Amino acid sequence: MRTGFALAILMLSGLTTTQVVAAPVAELKLVSEHAVDGMRGGNLSGLALCGKALWTVSDRDDDQIYRLDTSAPTWQAETVKIEVPPVPESGLPWGLRSRTKAASFIRGGDLDFEGISCDAAGNRYIVSEAHAAVLKVPVSGEPEWLKIAPGMVREARASGMLLHFNALFEGLAVNPEGNQIWLAAERERRGLISIKRPQSLWDCDGPCVLLSEAGQEVQPAKFTHAKAVSKDFADLALFKGKLFTLERNAFQICRRDAQTAKVELCWSFADETLTPERSYPQSYGLAEALVVDESGAWLGIDNNFGPRNDGEKRPVVYRFAAPAGGWSAQP
Repeated sequence: MRTGFALAILMLSGLTTTQVVAAPVAELKLVSEHAVDGMRGGNLSGLALCGKALWTVSDRDDDQIYRLDTSAPTWQAETVKIEVPPVPESGLPWGLRSRTKAASFIRGGDLDFEGISCDAAGNRYIVSEAHAAVLKVPVSGEPEWLKIAPGMVREARASGMLLHFNALFEGLAVNPEGNQIWLAAERERRGLISIKRPQSLWDCDGPCVLLSEAGQEVQPAKFTHAKAVSKDFADLALFKGKLFTLERNAFQICRRDAQTAKVELCWSFADETLTPERSYPQSYGLAEALVVDESGAWLGIDNNFGPRNDGEKRPVVYRFAAPAGGWSAQP
């Protein structure tokens, strides 16, 4: 049955390259911006709202995550140490795993944490891009890797995802009950995957792959030397039963159906983040972290230690107001 799903997805996935994606209906309005101090590895690569507390991860740190003290305009990252057990076998081929291991000696971060999410109980879930695995950091007790059926990675690779180094899982979202997770494959092909936990094993309820999409899109006109680049996903958020995808190079957030991944509406953040002083002299978008709530969205920047045009070198988190009509607005 798993092979049948994979073959069907492979045959149909080419159709997704021509689907019509909703144009951004409006520009989001910036409310505030906050530089983040205290991240040892820099490279803010995920955000999660657990109750009233914001948490983040760095893709350079394997042994700690961060709680953000947001009481002052400049935020302070408070270190929370974690003891990570050995990573389970995920089904990624040896070639990808060896390239990742080699890269970790140069840049740091063998696990390459790229997204964090929380359930209603406050448990944190962190996706490792390097190993296509998800670490659960409970409110109390030791962290543990989720037991994910190997068919998930096989099906994703059969659909054209998870084939390239540094282009694996880039974000995740978990439902409040903590029994369903959505994963975002970054690019070449980008896609969305859903897994559920009926018992102790996380597996697919029907097809794992909700979306597999190739193709390119042109960066916003305000972007310096704008060009056509691969469509990508940089993070995921779940709000009121809808998936929100952070589409980094298009400088937009899109609302999608959580069952089909069909895009419903998009909002752009290009105007506010591509002002002369906030722009970065880098050739790709740098937004890597997303939280959506009732009154707005938090958007985190992974600047790879590179300064903005105004000289700011620290990671930055932007706060945007919710769009007119709220996140549930109709086209």
